[in-house]
Amino acid sequence: MKKHTISFINAFKGIWTAITTQFNIRIHFVIGSIVLFFGAYLQISIDHVIDLLLAISLVMTAEMVNTSLEFMSDAVTLEQNVNIKRAKDVAAGAVLLSAIFVIFIGLMVFLPKII
Repeated sequence: MKKHTISFINAFKGIWTAITTQFNIRIHFVIGSIVLFFGAYLQISIDHVIDLLLAISLVMTAEMVNTSLEFMSDAVTLEQNVNIKRAKDVAAGAVLLSAIFVIFIGLMVFLPKII
């Protein structure tokens, strides 16, 4: 049981590290909170709330994976390395791609309510 408790503590430390060191994850957190606030204000269905929560968590998870890859590669070397650059670019691209799709999900949820 103690090993699992330590794992949870380390996981929460990882979340805290991401929030306190990464500006982008704070932006995602704020925008996600605003989206959920407007969802409540517009009284969207629980199914749409779940859709939004899944979408928001997808982007934040992608951002955290990107951050962990950046920390790891910076720990390996700070010198220019084409493969590390490619890995970082792909991870950043994953965040961007997930954010683009989340915008589409948000539009599909909110446009019918706004119009």
